[in-house]
Amino acid sequence: MRIDISFLPAYAATFMLVFARIGAMVMLLPALGEVNIPVRIKLAIALLLTMILLPLHRAAYQIDLQTMMPLGVQMVQEIFIGIVLGATARVTLSALQVAGSVIAQQLGLGFVTAVDPTQGQQGLLIGNFLTLLGVTLLFATDSHYLVIAALNQSYTIFSPGEIMPSGDVADLAVRAFSGAFKIGIQLAAPFLVFGLVFNIGLGILARLMPQMQVYFVGVPLSIMAGFLILAAVIVVMMGVFLEYFSGVMQELTPVR
Repeated sequence: MRIDISFLPAYAATFMLVFARIGAMVMLLPALGEVNIPVRIKLAIALLLTMILLPLHRAAYQIDLQTMMPLGVQMVQEIFIGIVLGATARVTLSALQVAGSVIAQQLGLGFVTAVDPTQGQQGLLIGNFLTLLGVTLLFATDSHYLVIAALNQSYTIFSPGEIMPSGDVADLAVRAFSGAFKIGIQLAAPFLVFGLVFNIGLGILARLMPQMQVYFVGVPLSIMAGFLILAAVIVVMMGVFLEYFSGVMQELTPVR
């Protein structure tokens, strides 16, 4: 009885190419790719996804083991594709940081910072809160499956071995950054209106009552009113964000 194992080198090379794309994406994904997540956990998730997706896309790879140059080029392409997909998901989540920064400035809390556990660096308190809430809701609503679906469908958009469509990648990056900033400003729109009206009111009050210490009255009142508005609109805000995140991920999963 003879067992043919001649396919193993090509199979191993295919496994490494798939792992390169998935590993690069997991490294940048929100929640899963954070600096405080143990490397072994990230590696386990990447390996698990690789074992799941490998049978589905093994035939898409044309492996030539005669020379290492084509394999190396293909490896670089796979890593780049994974970085593009992971960065798109992370930039999408950054819309909440944009909204939190604007809200904090309008409430007079722009100087209140804390360590952002998702980034491992200082961030505005309200932005950190919205980011953690957004990540929690993504898992609670099973929206993280859309990221896996986008990874699976990326083999339709970015076929292995083909020349990288640099124009499409640039367009995706521009739309991701502009969309994140746009949705962040839209989420903070009620607070922009509140800040404008409130500050105009304080200015009129200061002209009418020059002896009154408007700053010491306005700051606590602004914070209290701002938190009441946040409590009233946060459900709508997070619903809009979830729709936006789902829309971005669905753009990466074209219908065949």
